[in-house]
Amino acid sequence: MRLLITAILIFTSPVSCSTTHNSDEQAPPPSDIAYQVVKAFPQLSFNQPVDLQNAGDQSNRIFIVEKGGTITVFQNDEAASNKSTFLNIQDRVDDRGSEEGLLGLAFHPNYASNGYFYVNYTASNPSRTVIARFQLSQQNPNQADASSEQVILTYAQPYDNHNGGQLAFGPDGYLYIAVGDGGSGGDPHGNGQNRSTLLGSILRIDVDNQANGNNYAIPKDNPFARNNQGFKEEIFAYGLRNPWRFSFDPDNGRLWVGDVGQNKYEEIDIIEKGNNYGWNIMEGTHCYSPSRDCDTSGLTMPVTDYSHDLGISVTGGYVYRGPSLDNLNGEYIYADYGSGRIWSLNYSNANNPVINQLLRADFSISSFGVDEENELYICSLNGNIYKLTLNSRDL
Repeated sequence: MRLLITAILIFTSPVSCSTTHNSDEQAPPPSDIAYQVVKAFPQLSFNQPVDLQNAGDQSNRIFIVEKGGTITVFQNDEAASNKSTFLNIQDRVDDRGSEEGLLGLAFHPNYASNGYFYVNYTASNPSRTVIARFQLSQQNPNQADASSEQVILTYAQPYDNHNGGQLAFGPDGYLYIAVGDGGSGGDPHGNGQNRSTLLGSILRIDVDNQANGNNYAIPKDNPFARNNQGFKEEIFAYGLRNPWRFSFDPDNGRLWVGDVGQNKYEEIDIIEKGNNYGWNIMEGTHCYSPSRDCDTSGLTMPVTDYSHDLGISVTGGYVYRGPSLDNLNGEYIYADYGSGRIWSLNYSNANNPVINQLLRADFSISSFGVDEENELYICSLNGNIYKLTLNSRDL
């Protein structure tokens, strides 16, 4: 993805050929209700925050992932003025590239009893992604034991971009991992369509069991479990370019992904087991390269896409299930990192999703997150955490 960049890398621009699917060429109509963003914790600031999580342990705490390799924690209180360092692994995180660093955090569903949590970070020598488990310190509930690292999974990164980064436990209790196509531009190694590599996919693993010499097991119902074709059994879905952020709808378990595009289109997908989401045959609902056969058979098209007239890099969000914005209940909230546009997507009619532009923020949106009540927050690389609220005139 183009997250964290100060300039856009320009690759050779592909020529699109239209398909039977339509993208959003114009800005979606504004909502009838006016929204605004306000600082959620005005007395706190952070260093390049890229993820916000809660521990699901009824402690009402917020955890902020900072790209350089630290996680901070504080009470979920607008008046909060103190934060603590929960984990510092700067000594093992490589954050030199604009898309490298400590990128994701997920707490085990039984964190309250076992103290386990998982992180996604990039490391060097060799360049690789590391999925690791850490454990809470026995002495301090606001501090993890940095020496407790157990590496769960690693995979090589041929370039320093398109690292994915999201981790999340699904309603099935398995750990899902977002993996980019390996980087450069245009997927030069064809990883998106290659199931013999982990790259360009969403992975699904069982971290509560170990098998075949790994610190995890393959769920028996993974789509390529026990295959004899050399496909990676960890793959849950593939054909993705850089699924920077994904989330599960807590009401129905639906898995939403914002997959960052190349030069022309950004897309939102609903991920289902075993499906192929088209990269690099497709970019959004459009053929990526005119020099190859644009055969869409067997491909799953996005729920929606939008052109670079509206932004440059999608930041996937959450289906809103919080207590304060009734008009957005059940709608998927997402944004564009570059333009600051924030949209809602109503999927109650799957054949005709309705998209509204809620507002246009004046900062770079790196990520969304939710607290224990599913209230939505927005991370900005300017160091602040924001909340989406009604404009004062609509209160």
